[in-house]
Amino acid sequence: MPSRILTLATRNRHKVTELAEQMPPSWKVQSVANIAGLPEIEETGATFLANATLKAEGISRHVPGLVLADDSGLEVDALSGAPGVYSARYAGQPTSDAKNNEKLLKELDEKGATQPEQRKARFRCVLVVAEQGKTIASFDGTVEGHVAAELSGSHGFGYDPLFIPDGYTESFGSLSSEIKAHISHRAKAMAQFLSWVARR
Repeated sequence: MPSRILTLATRNRHKVTELAEQMPPSWKVQSVANIAGLPEIEETGATFLANATLKAEGISRHVPGLVLADDSGLEVDALSGAPGVYSARYAGQPTSDAKNNEKLLKELDEKGATQPEQRKARFRCVLVVAEQGKTIASFDGTVEGHVAAELSGSHGFGYDPLFIPDGYTESFGSLSSEIKAHISHRAKAMAQFLSWVARR
């Protein structure tokens, strides 16, 4: 049986790795970073779903097969859901994980949110599947936890060194990739996608 093609509408190599590793071997997985001539899709949406839809539909007009787009980030209750859709660029351009984490810690301190119960947060991932410019499915995964007082661990990316998932004492930056593959927001959304795609 010939390979089916799935194009990942992201240039984030960490996301590409996380998503591609979960696809069955019968699929050929490629990312927009490796395809010349594709447009840069501006994330102008107010929600994760809106941004993922923009990317999935925009790229699917230029490549064959299914296109899978992810938009994800950290929602902190004490900050009214921020950084949210601005997670990657929270501290401005050029983007920097270190600056984003620094700003997040500073804002929580300014709010007086010093205890774990005052720093409740969740990672959210929305996946959108499109083909020929039209959305055909979407999936939403979350993992609840809290923002730690300081960074720990060298794994992962973004806010991983600050996020401690419920039921654990270590941050996403310290937990193994095997554990994250079961409990993360992206893993949960991908499980829904894989169940859906298996029925096609």
